[in-house]
Amino acid sequence: MTIKAGDKMPAGTLSHMTKDGPQKITTDQLFKGKTVVLFSVPGAFTPTCDAKHLPGFVEHADKFKAKGVNTVACMAVNDVFVMNAWGKHSNAGDKVLMLADGNGDYAKALGLELNATGFGMGVRGQRFALVVKDGVATIVDVEAPGEFKVSAADYVLNQL
Repeated sequence: MTIKAGDKMPAGTLSHMTKDGPQKITTDQLFKGKTVVLFSVPGAFTPTCDAKHLPGFVEHADKFKAKGVNTVACMAVNDVFVMNAWGKHSNAGDKVLMLADGNGDYAKALGLELNATGFGMGVRGQRFALVVKDGVATIVDVEAPGEFKVSAADYVLNQL
């Protein structure tokens, strides 16, 4: 079943890089008592993701904070090392939390996995943006195949 506005976020575990190396973060740790914008890309360093999607959220991170967002997080079905390298390359710093969904388990739990085997990329996550308030999805914007509109930083900002 695909996540929709009003649904509780499914339980899961993601990974992120810290100064002490890779660390797990549960969805409870990520979402409980917070407002989080979680956006997903099909893959780190892929053309639209690298040129437009992540940079928009990095650029507008302060605007999200001003609207009450505690955390802006980027999720992709990549390993934690790739997500860390992409975050460094994109100057994400502490503006965007780079989350690895290494096996795509969380994308599947959300019902938002993407079969990209035709592109040699295996199963990935769809391009989407969610606004989550205290563990409940309040906004769910999933892109149509090949599109980049409703999950863009500007679009999400205008919904807050």
